[in-house]
Amino acid sequence: MKKLIGEANELVSQMVEGMVHAHPELYGRVEGFNVICRADGAKSGKVGLVSGGGSGHEPAHAGYVGDGMLDAAVCGEVFTSPTPDMVLEGIKAADGGNGVLLVVKNYAGDVMNFELAAELADAEGIKVDHVVVADDVAITNKEDRRGVAGTVFVHKIAGAAAASGKSLDEVKALAEKVAANVRSMGMAVEPCYMPVSGKPGFDLNEEEMEIGIGIHGERGVERKPTTNVDAIVDDLLDHLKKEVSPGEVAVMVNGMGGTPLSELYVTYHFVAKKLEDAGYSLKRKYVGNYMTSLEMHGFSITLLPLDEELTGYLDAPSAALGFKL
Repeated sequence: MKKLIGEANELVSQMVEGMVHAHPELYGRVEGFNVICRADGAKSGKVGLVSGGGSGHEPAHAGYVGDGMLDAAVCGEVFTSPTPDMVLEGIKAADGGNGVLLVVKNYAGDVMNFELAAELADAEGIKVDHVVVADDVAITNKEDRRGVAGTVFVHKIAGAAAASGKSLDEVKALAEKVAANVRSMGMAVEPCYMPVSGKPGFDLNEEEMEIGIGIHGERGVERKPTTNVDAIVDDLLDHLKKEVSPGEVAVMVNGMGGTPLSELYVTYHFVAKKLEDAGYSLKRKYVGNYMTSLEMHGFSITLLPLDEELTGYLDAPSAALGFKL
């Protein structure tokens, strides 16, 4: 394993320090915690929006802090849920007096710790609600589905709604609308390596690929012989099209951290052609690294059905580095 880091156990803290120092116009840091907040502070009267989880998914989640998206991001250790006290600090940093919405990916540790933090905040007089994102169609049982790249669309749309002055209940309803309809599925041809152990998340030979990977370095739900990206896209879209009907959609081809941009655009070429041939209208398109898994070599595809309301919030201005329009 070769990584450009200092001490592995200081990776997240040094990353946070680097981000805040490089972008002081955007970011502040809650003293003593790996929590990034807006440099201009919580906005009075605006619903606060907080997300986070384990690090290693950059630009998620800190890259989505900024006007029009998140007000705070809680950065746990790599692929490890942040503790409730860390999340509580994020809630306090985002609280503008009109409530705070937590956007939580569907992993047991994240759900438990964010809910505990919400209870702690409620005890301090801060109104908090949450939405859980579970967009990964690789998992058959919907209750067990993981939150993956579709979470970014929840950040963007809920963040734009909050910036427009919507109430906590209204922002939550929009976030739930996105979470209920967005769908994703990913794959990898090479694993990522854990910074502390130096070991890969899974073993994979040159003739194999993983279909249905998550974002925590874990293997997928199916191992297959490696084939060309045309066939891989067919495989992933076969699953997605079962749950997203033809119509107007936003499509995201998301890199897993170690995939060249050229390969992502080649992938998008096939995704776009196959979707359009199947009757989908690609109203908004996103290609790049949005929700990664360290340096994993692979990609995911996300589809979000669009209406006029959701399209408007997707198009709203964003100052966040990871989703600047």
